[in-house]
This record gives sequence, C-alpha cells and structure tokens, in this order.
Amino acid sequence: MSSSPASAASTVFDSVLFRDAFGTAEMRALFSDHALIQRYIDAEIALARAEALEGIIPSDAADVIARESQLERIDLDRMRQETDIVGYPILPLVHQLAEMCGEAGRYIHWGATTQDIMDTAVALQVRDGLAIVERDIRALRAVLVDLARKHRDTPMAGRTHLQQALPITFGYKVSIWLAMFDRHQERLCELRGRVAVVEFAGAAGTLASLGYKGLAVQASMAQALNLGVPQTTWHVARDGLAEAINFLALVTGSLGKIGLDIMLLASTEFGEVYEPFVPGRGASSTMPQKRNPISSELMLAASKAVRQHAGLMLDAMVQDLERATGPWHAEWIAVPESFILTAGALRQALFALSGLIVDEARMARNLGMTRGLIVAEAVMMGLAPFLGRQVAHDVVYDACRLVNLKGGTLAEALKASPTVTAHVSIADIERLTDPTRYLGLAPQMVDRALELSARRQSH
Repeated sequence: MSSSPASAASTVFDSVLFRDAFGTAEMRALFSDHALIQRYIDAEIALARAEALEGIIPSDAADVIARESQLERIDLDRMRQETDIVGYPILPLVHQLAEMCGEAGRYIHWGATTQDIMDTAVALQVRDGLAIVERDIRALRAVLVDLARKHRDTPMAGRTHLQQALPITFGYKVSIWLAMFDRHQERLCELRGRVAVVEFAGAAGTLASLGYKGLAVQASMAQALNLGVPQTTWHVARDGLAEAINFLALVTGSLGKIGLDIMLLASTEFGEVYEPFVPGRGASSTMPQKRNPISSELMLAASKAVRQHAGLMLDAMVQDLERATGPWHAEWIAVPESFILTAGALRQALFALSGLIVDEARMARNLGMTRGLIVAEAVMMGLAPFLGRQVAHDVVYDACRLVNLKGGTLAEALKASPTVTAHVSIADIERLTDPTRYLGLAPQMVDRALELSARRQSH
C-alpha cells in the first residue's frame, strides 16, 4: 500500500480523493506553504528596498537581500521545527534569510514585527484570490445571461412553500440568480481597496523604531507590492479581512441557493432540469437509474462551510489591545479554506450551469398538473370587475373545491357556473385558465435584469 505524502492527507483540501471536488488547483497553489513563504520573502524584500530608498539601510544591502533571499534555498524542515518552538514562522524565516545574505543579513526585517510580514503576505494572497473569484464570477454571469435570455419565455410553475403558486418563466428564475452575482461583482470591486493594503507598523503599531521616516517606508513598501496604504495600523483592526471572508460567504450562499433550486427541480417528481450528463457522474453504487446532482450538492456544502468561517472571522475581530492573544490565529484557518471552498463552488457552478439541461416539456406538463388551479388568482381578478373581489373569490374558491373533489379542470367547473358565464364568455374562461397567459411581467423583468447586468459587466 502506498505511503506517499498524498495518501496521508487528512482533509478535503489536500485529499487526492476530494481536493478537486471542494477546491481548485489554482486556488490551492495560491494558498500553499510555498506560495505563502514566497510572499513572506516578497514582503521582506519590499521592506528592505523601501528602507534603502529612505536611507535607513544601505542600498547595497537591500540589493543583496533581494538577490539572495530565495525560496528554493529555504530548509523547510528546519523552518517547521523552529516554527513549532517559536509559534510563528517569521523569526525562523529571518534566521535563514540572514544566513543567505551574509553581512547584509543584519538589515533584514529592520523595524518590522512578525505580524507586519504575515499580514502583508495575507493581504497579497487575498488580493490575488479575489482576482480569481472575480474572474469566475464574471464567467458565471455570462453563463447566466445566456440561460436567462434563452428561457425568457419558457413557462413553468413558480413555487412558494414547496407548493405551486403562480406561473413564472425559467428565464425569470435565472435572472434572479444573475442579479445576485451582479451585486457580488459590485461588492468585490468596493471591498478590494479596503483589504488589499500593506501592514508595516512595528512592535506596537506606531513605527517608533524608524522615527519620522516610518510612514514614507510604509508607503514605499506598499507601492513595491502593489498594495494600498492603510489609514491606520490594522494589527488589531480586522474588519477588512472579515469583510473579505463574509463576502465569500455571500457568494457561496448564492451558489448554495442555486444548487438547492437545481436539486429540487431535478428531483424525480419535478424532473425539470438536470446537471450536464457525464458518463458515471452522479451514479449510485446500488441503483443504476440514479443521476444525482453532484455539483449542486458540493455547492451547497461549500456554502455551509464558508458561512461557518464567516462567523469565525467576525469572532476574530474582537482582539485585545494592540496585539491579539489568539483571535489572529483563527484567521489562519478561515482565510485559506474559505477561498479554496469558494473557488471549488464556483467551478462546480460553472460546470452545472454551462451545460444545464432544461426540460421545457416537463415544465409545461407540471404547469398543467393542477388542471388550471395554479391560475385561480387570474380568474378571480378577471371576475372581480363584475362581481366584486370578495364574491369573485368565493365563486372561484367553490370551483376549485369542485375540481379537487370531483376532478375535471378549473375551466370546466367555471363553464358550469351560471354566475360565471353570465359575465364571462367561454373563450374568456379558456384564456383566464391558461397558465401561459398569466406570467405577469416575468419576461419583462428578464429584459430589465439583462440590461442592468450588461451595464455592470462593462464596469
């Protein structure tokens, strides 16, 4: 039996069995140990260059630090062992970088504190992670636009409390999904500037060790890393990171809602939509007929997990004084897992929705299964001008009861009522009881959603 490191994985994030179900290789790579350590190094190099620019350390020392600080030369086992002792990875990293850089090594990490480097690295990861999420949201919006446009006029039963309510169109349903992701696109653009900011402030956040040049170094460091400059030190002000993860919870929450809709509509009793057919996907080990909505299930699971991390990040905002004694560490769990789960859920959504199978005939059949009762409201409103709303309600109510008790259709029951036929023609009864004629403004709402989405897509 293989004893490779891969086979020893213990979570879905690094499992050879589940890692691509709950994440993507791209996002895992972004939050990998190697990528994280490289960002620590990037932050240390940017700091050295910024300090050299301000004359705090020699320029040639900064050049040596930039040249010699290489991830490939890091002894990861040694770094892990020292991290276990120290509790943080930066001092162990600085030990090795200082050795690499010789005499110039004395200037590494000048005036910085561990959290400066770690927070800056996370800001870089979050910035790049949000770029991946934004790309996938844009792609998903394009898929939803096509789906909404194609099914603008495809009638189906709208359901409330899991009961048929009134007719809608499938395009109307998809336009609601689309609008959610239009808003997520806006949220992402707004929050990026609040979270993609450098952290360099020193031991208690006052930059005391660099004197009057501290803020200039901070700004130069931010520019080198393509990060923003913070309004104040954010060692214990974690609203930016909390906002980012709560944003991911909103994204995956919307994906969970879409997944749940697909699962319900794909159930045997509904049979209105299906995930794309791939041989063997969604198969049961005992029931050959099964075609389970696997992507939708994974989307729903991810939404539940990221929601928990969103709560953890809110809890981690409550930090003590000028340096936290534990809440900070909770972020190390929540941030990477939330991004990986979100990337995985978006990938599942793109797969499911890009090839979604819509059974229009089944939608039409289900729409007619109540024999016209689904448009009882339309009939009531059609009779109200002649009978008054309450009398019209009672007449239609009695007709509905007759259909439920004795069968037949609502149109037949209405045609047998002298009260109805005294005011409404047979042709009008047929029109009023046709579900496809009572779609409200669903198609027009699709048009409006598509128009507004097109405007947002250009921003």
